[in-house]
Amino acid sequence: MIGAGPAGLMAGGQAASAGAQTLILEKMKLPGRKLGITGKGRCNLTNRSDVADSIAHFGKTGSFLRQAFARFFNEDLMALLVDLGVELVTQRGGRVFPASGRATDVVRALERWARSCGAQIRLQSTVSEVLIQDGSVVGVVCGGKKTSCAAVILATGGASYPKTGSTGDGYAFAAAAGHTVVPIRPALVPLETAGDEREGAKLEGAKLEGLTLRNIKARMFVDGKKVAEEFGELLFTSFGISGPVVLTLSGEAASALEEGRKVELSVDLKSALDERKLDGRLVRDITSRGKEDMASLVRGLVPRELVGVCLRQSGIPPDRKVCTVSAPERRRLLTWLKDFRLEVTRARPISEAIVTAGGVATGEVFPKTMESRLIRGLYVVGEVLDIQADTGGYNLQAAFSTGWIAGRAAAVRALISTEG
Repeated sequence: MIGAGPAGLMAGGQAASAGAQTLILEKMKLPGRKLGITGKGRCNLTNRSDVADSIAHFGKTGSFLRQAFARFFNEDLMALLVDLGVELVTQRGGRVFPASGRATDVVRALERWARSCGAQIRLQSTVSEVLIQDGSVVGVVCGGKKTSCAAVILATGGASYPKTGSTGDGYAFAAAAGHTVVPIRPALVPLETAGDEREGAKLEGAKLEGLTLRNIKARMFVDGKKVAEEFGELLFTSFGISGPVVLTLSGEAASALEEGRKVELSVDLKSALDERKLDGRLVRDITSRGKEDMASLVRGLVPRELVGVCLRQSGIPPDRKVCTVSAPERRRLLTWLKDFRLEVTRARPISEAIVTAGGVATGEVFPKTMESRLIRGLYVVGEVLDIQADTGGYNLQAAFSTGWIAGRAAAVRALISTEG
């Protein structure tokens, strides 16, 4: 086992419990470093949605996970963790967390479990090479020394948050073994936006840093065509935007930007009202609040931080009396409230991504066992595979599920090899 993250600990525990001599090699000082910071340290470890819905969250490669989810899924994971003493809670959207709100509780429980199953975890042990002979795994090189084995599971994670040990090692091992590695890119990552350059303004995002918009609808446009839509929260940062809706849309945005295409995010600040109802409200407000300044009226429609942005981009002076606003100006205000545009210039670096998109092509891996179709005894799990979902606990469930079946399959191969 290379890697002691969620997939590696699960695979190691399963392999050891099946009777195979199991060694988990982890290059960091502690296991599960990235798992320990997921969900801002709270660990959204799975989602209670059914198999079909979960698979849909993975897009075009989701069907690859059908057999893994059929054998080990959310209820199985939850039951295991409860047996290990980790109390769980289910929150909005079916997201499951440890009741303590501490991801480290999950890490410690899985580590204890893997060791109790008989797995040996060797920390600060960096693997430099997977040894292959005649199309089969024969060992690994770690610290300059060769360790012979009949099976190796690549559970090294992706290339995001490199300080936790996720530096893309698994992709290199797989490529060296002859696998196709779909180019990696950031997914579930904040996005940088261009600012309003008029009047020498700084980045719009910088002015709005810290503002959270709730219950908004965000639509992503690529070269003027709407390609995706999400509902929820958006957060303005010093460089642009983040938050659940942005993270969900970011993978597609990053891919489009790499292709040199224009990406825009349209924010509907009044998603509960269609244009006709919103226009009716504006007309009533203009009629009843005619003596007020426009800044005062708009403050009743959007957060304080957005008032100046709204009026500037709508072309309406903030000190204009409400009663003097023309029908075309009212229409521009309406359009802005329903279609506040932000130009996306680039995704943040992959080191800041929650998930790495791309990885080992799923067509080169047996979905029933996670074993390579090219190299006997080589197994690929978790984020090393070209599978990635949006937020909600789906990615961690995929890591646990693929680790579970790989551990059991690798144990069978190792035991057969030992008997032979």
